[in-house]
Amino acid sequence: MLTPYLPYPDSSGGQIRTQNLLKHLCKKHEITLVSLIKDPKEDKNIKHLLKYCKKVMTFQRSATPWTLKNILKTGFSFDPFLIVRNFAPGVKEAVTKELETGEYDLVHAETFYVMPSIPKTNLPIILVDQTIEYLVYQHYVNETAPWYLKPLLQIDVEKMKYSERFYWRKASQVVAVSEADKREMLTLEPDLHVEIIPNGVNLDLFRKKTNWETEEKAILQISNFKWLQNVEAAHLLIEQVFPLVKKQIKGIKLWIIGQHVPKDILDLKDKDILVKSVPEDDSKSLVNAWHDATVFASTIKGPGGTRLKNLAAMASQLPIVSTKVGVEGLMVEDNKHVLIGNTPQKMADLLVKVIKSPRLAEQLALSTRRHVEKNFDWRIIAKGLDSLYNKLGKK
Repeated sequence: MLTPYLPYPDSSGGQIRTQNLLKHLCKKHEITLVSLIKDPKEDKNIKHLLKYCKKVMTFQRSATPWTLKNILKTGFSFDPFLIVRNFAPGVKEAVTKELETGEYDLVHAETFYVMPSIPKTNLPIILVDQTIEYLVYQHYVNETAPWYLKPLLQIDVEKMKYSERFYWRKASQVVAVSEADKREMLTLEPDLHVEIIPNGVNLDLFRKKTNWETEEKAILQISNFKWLQNVEAAHLLIEQVFPLVKKQIKGIKLWIIGQHVPKDILDLKDKDILVKSVPEDDSKSLVNAWHDATVFASTIKGPGGTRLKNLAAMASQLPIVSTKVGVEGLMVEDNKHVLIGNTPQKMADLLVKVIKSPRLAEQLALSTRRHVEKNFDWRIIAKGLDSLYNKLGKK
């Protein structure tokens, strides 16, 4: 299995996904993990992964993506920046040497941008795209990027789209995490074989909320702010949605919590907004926030993947108000599992509605907990991937 990150600690969506899949897949499979790291200190986390993997190999890529070398290499090649920034010397050679032993049945690539590190092989290749990356970056170019950078960034988006399609075709089996992503893949490449293995949630990790009449009323948003969409969502909530809620509910608080919180958000001077940046290995603070808040706000506007933070809220029995795209891929129904609004005013009105009605909050929360227990337990998700392994693996 190749991943563009070491799947420990479980601070990003990709790390959470891979680590939980490894925990269950290792019961039936011997796995060699090949991961990229940004800092040699990350190697201390290998010991946690050796509980699930027969072997773990790490290779260092540039500590920051924005190096002059990466920028120039992108400008003078057909590869998009995402592939260039995730290049690490020695990976392809090491994978080639491993495959030459003849001990492997298949290769699992987690994200298309590790595919260049896989040599030509007769083994089946499973490519899991956790999100369709070109759509994410296209959204950024359309909605957020400075006007003077848009032409250059658009070139990179086109290169990314080409690369994604190229590597989908090279894989024996492509895996999407949502029905929407599968539809997009088949629109671009109608002959692909695409299966859906959604993201999941570790039900044992979270504290189930049992009281929806909390004394302090708080709207929660938790994110890893390395991702452009999460920064956009936080600004939308802070600047457009929360002020409308404050007009209707006295004393309401907004909690913005997560990893790598940008300075402009950390420096906010508003007594009603709590901003907390937590270390990547501090899952306890996040678990407590999901349990203690009144309602979870998912103001995501951009496409792609499934949202693990929403699954965490569901597991915590915390009611959710979301945009339609924010719950895409989660198979939820409006007014049964979540409340959906696509404008700041609608989002604000729905947040007020949940906060003022503990009975509604409880109904939504219990409904979503049952929903994740039935559909998104990692044990269930891993069985789907295990079936693919057995179907494709060398006999």
